[in-house]
Amino acid sequence: MPEKPSVIIISGPTCVGKTGVAITLAELLGGEIISADAMQVYRHMDIGTAKPTQQEQARVPHHLIDVADPDEPFSAARFKTAAEAVIGELHDKGRPAFVVGGTGLYIKALTQGLFKVQKENGALRERLRAEVKNLGSPALHRRLQDIDPVAAAGIHPNDAYRIIRALEILELTGKPISEHHRAHGFLDDPYRVLKIGLFLDREILYQRINRRVDRMLEAGFLKEVKGLHHHRG
Repeated sequence: MPEKPSVIIISGPTCVGKTGVAITLAELLGGEIISADAMQVYRHMDIGTAKPTQQEQARVPHHLIDVADPDEPFSAARFKTAAEAVIGELHDKGRPAFVVGGTGLYIKALTQGLFKVQKENGALRERLRAEVKNLGSPALHRRLQDIDPVAAAGIHPNDAYRIIRALEILELTGKPISEHHRAHGFLDDPYRVLKIGLFLDREILYQRINRRVDRMLEAGFLKEVKGLHHHRG
């Protein structure tokens, strides 16, 4: 039986130092980095997402950064497919794969799989998208809280994509998405995984976050946001 590819996961909260640790270890071990950050996949969102700098990316090859436009949906399933391809290539070359980021759903999808819902309904999805546009995603999040509080607790009120997906699955299958998660069990287990979780004292972490925000503003974060708004318009 062929040996499973090895994956080193480095996770932790914002500003804990994931990028620095990952680059140092990847340099030492000759590995490459797969970003597991739901925002760094988007082009033109460099400052606000704290993407690794060009200098950092030059030190170690990075994957799944700048692979989608800001108005383009990017799901956990799409991440899983793309990351699997990179991991397979690195395994064939004998190079370690470092999966680095704070988007737990992406990491879970990659290492434990996703449950599959065969039914699709484009009209339903468009109706839910129209409701988000007219009512706002927090309104649909409150609806989700009423019918599936477990799922709602793990989804930010502004995460329109995941809110729509949860409501869509409920209407299509008659079961809440949290029930599908429990039934699936997420046990694909396709890799040999080493997980490294980074932690810092909360006060130090908050200080780092405050300094990062200051640096973002100095680097032109407001200009970046205005550019994105112009792009959408």
